Amino acid sequence: MKDLLKKYEEKEPEIIFHWNDPETEAEGWTVINSLRGGAAGGGTRMRKGLDMNEVLSLAKTMEVKFTVAGPPIGGAKSGINFDPFDPRKKGVLERWFKAVSPLLKAYYGTGGDMNVDQRLEVIPFLEQNGIGHPQEGVFNGHFNPSEEDKINRISQLRNGVGKTVENPKYSPDVSGGYKVADMITGFGVAEAVKHYYNIYGGSVKGKRAIIQGFGNVGSAAAYYLSQMGAKIVGIIDRDGGIINQDGFSFGEIKQLFVNKDGNTLVADNMIPFDEINEQIWKLNAEIFAPCAASRIVTKDQVSQMIEKGLEVISCGANVPFADKEIFFGPIMEYTDEHLSLIPDFISNCGMARVFAYLMEGKVELSDEAVFNDASMTIKRAIQNVFIANNSKANVSKTAFEIALKQLI
Repeated sequence: MKDLLKKYEEKEPEIIFHWNDPETEAEGWTVINSLRGGAAGGGTRMRKGLDMNEVLSLAKTMEVKFTVAGPPIGGAKSGINFDPFDPRKKGVLERWFKAVSPLLKAYYGTGGDMNVDQRLEVIPFLEQNGIGHPQEGVFNGHFNPSEEDKINRISQLRNGVGKTVENPKYSPDVSGGYKVADMITGFGVAEAVKHYYNIYGGSVKGKRAIIQGFGNVGSAAAYYLSQMGAKIVGIIDRDGGIINQDGFSFGEIKQLFVNKDGNTLVADNMIPFDEINEQIWKLNAEIFAPCAASRIVTKDQVSQMIEKGLEVISCGANVPFADKEIFFGPIMEYTDEHLSLIPDFISNCGMARVFAYLMEGKVELSDEAVFNDASMTIKRAIQNVFIANNSKANVSKTAFEIALKQLI
């Protein structure tokens, strides 16, 4: 696996698009690792301190993810180094999408990502530049559809991704206007845990869980895990967090979801960040869902959780471990050897899978159909790993071997 991984990591990306905003200090990159299948896909993120290497690693991660989620295309990613809370954000994004629109028309499909909203920012800014949907480049480059077929599938994508979740099984509040895009990634993170226990033995019910990050992914993962009967014992967010060693009730988790301020946890008795960052890793928990930024989970944090009985990690964040390597650095390897680590390209592939599902021929657009398709895709991937290696260790290593053999 390591030889395959080294070869994959060291291969230069096909395209690097570099942009400097003429009106602010913002700097951005689109990295297209390859045009496998004639196209590439990956979301657009914004954060202060982001660099090209982060975008490159995420582009390579996306290519691996497409081996699970489909379609069989190359990986890409866009990233903008800029403070997303700066009031100039709107202008930065407008100029960015104008600059990158030729790629998005020809062979690159994007979407929302960290601090960039699919529905409120990506779609409107692309429409200003004559792009009917963020995945139009994938249509043109990979599917090469007729104009009529493209119009039909773009309509299906718009209706599916932007669909309001109406089934109470999938929404914490059916009157809250939550969209498929808001819920599906966190749903997949939780489903990965459920399928892991069903396949490897055991049940998610009664297991204790720690959630890192309470944006769209972390809050949804917490909601669905709690719905399954898991006990959320701790949530750590950017500015602080909360702990209940007996586990928060499903009603409490549902209320925390509804009470979010954008992507921020809002709760009574919030513990300051420095304090909870000392406490939370010492909690007794079997499940950990890292759903915050990339490359922030340390070996010390993992080892503390292992000592307290951690069994499985389901990655909501892309590349969550604080390794400098693109994939499989020493922290990730240590983690993979000591417990069951479901890699990001399986556990957080929900949104990528929704795009792939909606790009197919005419499909059912019910909540049940869309969410079940993502769940079954994740189940198949975990089942394939189990068939190749039924040990609870080296789950990620085995998953990478399966994926890389398709890419190299």
